[in-house]
Amino acid sequence: MKELSNIEKKSIEVRIPIGPILLDGNLDIPNGARGIVVFVHGSGSSRFSPRNQYVAQELQKNGLGTLLFDLLTAEEERIDMMTAHLRFDIDLLANRLVDVTNWLLKNHDTKNLNIGYFGASTGAAAALIAAKEHSDVVKAVVSRGGRPDLAEKSLPDVKAPTLLIVGGEDFQVIDMNQWAFDRLTVKEKQIKIVPDATHLFEEPGTLEEAAHLAGEWFKRYLVEKS
Repeated sequence: MKELSNIEKKSIEVRIPIGPILLDGNLDIPNGARGIVVFVHGSGSSRFSPRNQYVAQELQKNGLGTLLFDLLTAEEERIDMMTAHLRFDIDLLANRLVDVTNWLLKNHDTKNLNIGYFGASTGAAAALIAAKEHSDVVKAVVSRGGRPDLAEKSLPDVKAPTLLIVGGEDFQVIDMNQWAFDRLTVKEKQIKIVPDATHLFEEPGTLEEAAHLAGEWFKRYLVEKS
């Protein structure tokens, strides 16, 4: 596998207009990329999440572009630090992801790339709802330690191949993922349990395994089947 430092890629700091607001993001596109993965972080996180940044770097090694962006503005983050209500507004987060996807479809550097979503925690629900809304362009969804159950109404209508990754020690979230998995009607779906991992995949080797599973899924559906 190539070292990240040896990968030729375009790295851009972007500001994505969503109505009257701007969302900050980091866009990385390896030369020759055919797909891009949009990261949808969970509650209380941001584009600087070290776990999502690690997974993004691993995906870039596999020739996939990545977009990490902030779902909330700086002002909204300040409010949310006190109230914690925006991070659980799944419809707001999903609508922002839909708009960011529209931006990708018009952006010169990304408009020809196959799109996938990588959601963590509550971001997984937003990813599944947006995948339903953008069923014609979203080719794959991966959830890591996610709450897909919060996308209950959208689950039967998700068309994108969906992989749910859960820590083997994250017992309550395993049950939530199994519940959601049973309500997904798309044929290409899998649930993978990473042994010894808790909710944040902080145990040695567990995040690496999650990144590997995600990379294989995205390569299959964004590159090989495109």
